[in-house]
Amino acid sequence: MIVISDPPAIPAARSFITRLAADGKHHFTGREAQRALGVSPGAAKQALRRLAKQGLVASPGRGFYVIVPPEYRRLGCLPADQFVPALMEQQGLRYYAGLLSAAQYHGAAHHRPQEFQVGLARNRRPIVCGQVRVAFFARRRIAEVAVRSFNTPRGTVLVSSAEVTAVDLVGYAHHCGGLDQVATVLSDLAERIDPVLLTAAAETAPLPWAQRLGYLLELVGSREKAASLKAYVQAKARNPTVLLPKAPRVEISRAPDWKLIVNATVEAEA
Repeated sequence: MIVISDPPAIPAARSFITRLAADGKHHFTGREAQRALGVSPGAAKQALRRLAKQGLVASPGRGFYVIVPPEYRRLGCLPADQFVPALMEQQGLRYYAGLLSAAQYHGAAHHRPQEFQVGLARNRRPIVCGQVRVAFFARRRIAEVAVRSFNTPRGTVLVSSAEVTAVDLVGYAHHCGGLDQVATVLSDLAERIDPVLLTAAAETAPLPWAQRLGYLLELVGSREKAASLKAYVQAKARNPTVLLPKAPRVEISRAPDWKLIVNATVEAEA
């Protein structure tokens, strides 16, 4: 009987990730692995590819690897919030978890998002790592976006503030299941919103987002949260905008306080 053993780099690679895990580290680069193993780049890639087939590591980014502990082997990767911060740091990108993912951190997501949503200065293709999916959206003036730091089992993750989350949900409603879903989330998120900070958040985004957001907040019974935003809209808005940009411009009603043409019916879940 012939026994085919692993190449020498494979056991060394297992020892490498075991040492990292023991030191509380959950990610590394291919170059770090190569240096630790003392082999060629090709041999290091081969060793890491073998560990990936065994479910011990995963690679959500080029040259970037995560150690997959037993509790996440079914996912085939770490949860996104446990590797996105390190990946963005390695790539030198400013980021924040936003939209429905941020709403979940603020306790306002009715359903667990099917993907982890991340704002960047420029859009990029999604990341698929095992069963984990990370979707990106482009956010202008990202340096001005207010964020909060939340703890994860493997560090911290930056998340848009409740106020920025509300603004973004309206601006990217097509990424969030539509305005009905946005209104549902806003009905829960509203209690965490500071009206003054909401206006500051609105100033980092296109003015029509503020017009639509104010209308929706009033629709879900949070008129007091929208008072400061209303003053901002009335001072800045010169032209009316539509509630649903890609819908026919059929006027159902008007919201003059928000200079808004209501061209869609919105219903939040109870």
